[in-house]
Amino acid sequence: MGTLMFDKVYIEKRLKDHPRTLSILEKIKCQSTYYISRYDEVWGKVKKPYLQKRESLNLFIAEKKGELVKETPPAYGHGDEKHYFYIHAFNCIYECQYCYLQGYFQTPDIVLFINHEEIISEMQKLVELPENSNAWFHAGEYSDSLALAHITDELSVYFDFFKNNPKAKLELRSKAVNIRPLLQLEALPNVFVSFTLSSHESGKKFDTTCPSVKHRLNAIKKLVDHGYRIGLHFDPIIYEDNFQTAYKDILTEINKILPDEQLGYISLGVVRFTKDVYHSVKKHYPDSPFLKQDLIKSFDGKLRYNRPMRNWILNTVKDLCIQVGQYQEKKIYFCMED
Repeated sequence: MGTLMFDKVYIEKRLKDHPRTLSILEKIKCQSTYYISRYDEVWGKVKKPYLQKRESLNLFIAEKKGELVKETPPAYGHGDEKHYFYIHAFNCIYECQYCYLQGYFQTPDIVLFINHEEIISEMQKLVELPENSNAWFHAGEYSDSLALAHITDELSVYFDFFKNNPKAKLELRSKAVNIRPLLQLEALPNVFVSFTLSSHESGKKFDTTCPSVKHRLNAIKKLVDHGYRIGLHFDPIIYEDNFQTAYKDILTEINKILPDEQLGYISLGVVRFTKDVYHSVKKHYPDSPFLKQDLIKSFDGKLRYNRPMRNWILNTVKDLCIQVGQYQEKKIYFCMED
């Protein structure tokens, strides 16, 4: 990736001379720098339009206070183990038409939290509980876990934790192809690099500024060759007239680069929105095709396709994963479905 340009950089005063702060500043460009007491005294205090990120984006370097690790909602991840996500950043440099972040925060500005040792300390406390010895920890709930990894240099710290806790598992959720930091590390059997994918056609339409699906597949191949275990998220699946053919084609490509023994899991989910996010999407992308589809309020209050339609979509793609991808059924789950 090239050098990122930010309009303004805000740094919490106590972190001014922190080695991680200095390292981040060496790798970016910015118009001006400000020192503040706390990031949340500035970040999001004045509502900033989501699409303003196309013209200018600010960066905040901060310490995360309060809840550092959170338990996930039901049906978030694969398996019956406990699932948590840790909070290492807010917001994403990419722009996807269906992204829930556009209706979640008051601003698209990026926050990078650098107190990774405190986050890991909370994770260590959790894995020491008998019921959590083989828990999952997910990165990428409020950001892309890899897009800025070359700037933060945080991955090695987390890899050390999972090397020392081999029963615990890490999932890095991403649409990025910024994999050089991963290729500089030893692939661990309990670390899964998960890519959100769609058909090539859907990627072009809806993943507005993300790396193309083709480039994501190239990244997967390189990581497989390096020894990483891979997760796939076909989520959100957006219905289109040719979606069966489109997903058959993408799974044919994936089958050639990702053997079953290196596949960790496949997550399937349909497009869904909270009420607030749906209103934001309508405002930002009024001509988006999926806004013309029939979405209804479902079991958890989110807008989705009706149950018969989404069951048909999910099971159709599941069958393609088994028949075309030649992946084991037990590795496939439906995300955020009751």
